[in-house]
Amino acid sequence: MNNDFSELIQYLDDKFTDVDKHLVKLDNDFNNLANAVDAYAQKADTYFQEMVVLSHKVDRHEKWLLEIAEKLGVKLKY
Repeated sequence: MNNDFSELIQYLDDKFTDVDKHLVKLDNDFNNLANAVDAYAQKADTYFQEMVVLSHKVDRHEKWLLEIAEKLGVKLKY
């Protein structure tokens, strides 16, 4: 009877070891995914900030062009 329990204990130990391995792999995969999402979010944030700066620069240039055109008496069409 004691031998039957040792077989059961060994069987369950093997199963739990497999489950632990899968959980470790899943945890690593999740961490890699979270790191990738964080890196993408940082790049996207930087990109959007650059676009805001570029938009302000274009607006400033457009204003200057309109002022120059007005002084030269040129009508600009859009």
